[in-house]
Amino acid sequence: MSFGNDYGLQEGEVSTGTSIMAVEFDGGVVIGADSRTTSGAYIANRVTDKLTPIHDRIFCCRSGSAADTQAIADIVVANVELDSIMMGGLPSVKKAAETFRDYCYNYRDQLMAGIIVAGWDPKLGGQVYTIPLGGMLVRQPFSIGGSGSTYIYGHVDATFREGMTKEECLQFCANALSLAMNRDGSSGGVVRLAAITKDGVDRRVILGNELPRFYEG
Repeated sequence: MSFGNDYGLQEGEVSTGTSIMAVEFDGGVVIGADSRTTSGAYIANRVTDKLTPIHDRIFCCRSGSAADTQAIADIVVANVELDSIMMGGLPSVKKAAETFRDYCYNYRDQLMAGIIVAGWDPKLGGQVYTIPLGGMLVRQPFSIGGSGSTYIYGHVDATFREGMTKEECLQFCANALSLAMNRDGSSGGVVRLAAITKDGVDRRVILGNELPRFYEG
């Protein structure tokens, strides 16, 4: 979440960034993000909450233009709430992701929005969907995004494995986000995590002095 472009691209004299990710496990998903909000070289907020609730068991992480992604998220929240009322229960994570996809695709020439949608529903369980710039939609076992993601593709490819437990996924996200924050000057602050299961949302915060430490020579 930022005032400009979370991919670290230049827009005039302003460059901003973020680090976001989500991963599936048997029974749910874990999502996470850093907490630094920047405007150019200025850190506007060190402890921003970038985990955006869409419904009781559905969250999204946003990268790109904060104004664009917030507007789309507000529209999707209204759509998902209507679906929940009509269904008389928890809404579909896939349908929420498809609604994001529709807006990102239909307005791809006007919007700069990259979204990760993650959540749990009774039909398909834990799910992670990626909607990159342009409006494509793909389900993945894990997804990373934002400017900090460019530093950790090799790490997540090497360390991810199927069948991880909830706690292992929380540690996987904590490690990856810590590495991204260490290298990406536009990411930082604390790590916010949330595990979403049929039982609810378990939210956690890892403070800066508690983050996993790696080689810093």
